[in-house]
Amino acid sequence: MKKFFYFLVGTLILCTSCNDDDDQYKTYSVNVQLVYTGDNFEPVEGVEVKLTNSSGSAVEATTDHSGKATFTVAAGVYEASATDVRYGTGESFIYNGIKSNITVTESWVETEIVELTLSESKQSQIIIKELYVGGCQKDNLSGGFFNDKYVILYNNSNQPASLGQLCFGIIQPYNAHASNNDYTDGKLIYEDDDWIPAGNGIWYFPDNITLEPGKQIVVALNNAIDNTQTYSKSINFANPDYYCMYDIAVYDNTTTYPSPSEVIPTSHYLSAIKFGQSNAWVVSQLNPAFFIFSTKDESPVDFANNADNTNYYGGSATPANTRKKVPVDQIIDAVEVFTTTSDKNQKRFTAKVDAGQTYLENTLGYASYRNVDPEATKAIEGNETKLVYSYNKGTEIDGKASTDPSGIDAEASIKNGARIIYKDTNNSANDFHQRKQASLRD
Repeated sequence: MKKFFYFLVGTLILCTSCNDDDDQYKTYSVNVQLVYTGDNFEPVEGVEVKLTNSSGSAVEATTDHSGKATFTVAAGVYEASATDVRYGTGESFIYNGIKSNITVTESWVETEIVELTLSESKQSQIIIKELYVGGCQKDNLSGGFFNDKYVILYNNSNQPASLGQLCFGIIQPYNAHASNNDYTDGKLIYEDDDWIPAGNGIWYFPDNITLEPGKQIVVALNNAIDNTQTYSKSINFANPDYYCMYDIAVYDNTTTYPSPSEVIPTSHYLSAIKFGQSNAWVVSQLNPAFFIFSTKDESPVDFANNADNTNYYGGSATPANTRKKVPVDQIIDAVEVFTTTSDKNQKRFTAKVDAGQTYLENTLGYASYRNVDPEATKAIEGNETKLVYSYNKGTEIDGKASTDPSGIDAEASIKNGARIIYKDTNNSANDFHQRKQASLRD
């Protein structure tokens, strides 16, 4: 939150002492009470509130523990405003409010409370920076290798982020070009009810992890080994900093989940809860709808075991069709991928979660990579001289460029000491492009 300092002029006069009989110097006490919309946060001490008069002069005061700020001002017409930023699990909440036409005259009642309502908007602290699911070519060109999937989470904010209660989900149906029984009269059945269906199972971090601003976590979705020993164009996950989805007691497909590399600590193994039927977590190599969410006050286990959260795909109550309803307001970030090989792709996320889609050509080592927010990135003090331009890892899809429109090479800039802020508009068409090389191979 930026602090602004103003010289007070004109009718806005602060007095430590004055003659109350002299109207020229008479002042009044104005109490502004912050009122928060939503159920996430209560008022706190230390939030800055600004009172601005009709000539543009302003004075600031901070709230007490009840969320009330008290001003001493001259008679006049004022506007009260405040911004408060709060941080939850993997996301930030921005509260903004303005109240105009606060008229202070001789008849002003100093015990009156001016309520300033703050409207809530949500931005992700934690974002999906990169999703790699399409696999690579085998060395003998006999086909593709697809068991080297990964996701990179990134703290896109300026505050440490807690990963406690953070979970991974995928939508069933798993492929965008498959028939979709969730559509009725051209509309998704869960759109009006504000939930998203998580199919098969969910994964979560067993311990509460703190991710610092500008830092990332690599999570191997399967085959958390050095895959380059078998397929040279694949991914090497033998890194002690990496995390992996490995819970062999829940998902016991050893082809998808061989024992992780010995250099990955067991404390970096994610835990799984299965409510579907398959022996592996089904992440499409063509076009997944992938998301992260928080179970908030409920543990991931309790969330998954809560019968009230259960939904059955197609209405058939079988283990294979079992899904869990994730409330939209608990989703932290999402990316919807369409395949380039079909014209039958259909959206599975609602517009509130992801209003667009990115495209992927599989088997080529390509990744879905998030675009840089150039304005926010260049606004960081000392950052601009460290940025590397002439980005050349974009691709073409059907003759059209799929690249980062900022022209900034994010990975090269990070290596050069820059801090990157990525674009986050809740629209994958704007936020992602197809990168011709997975960033872990740079």
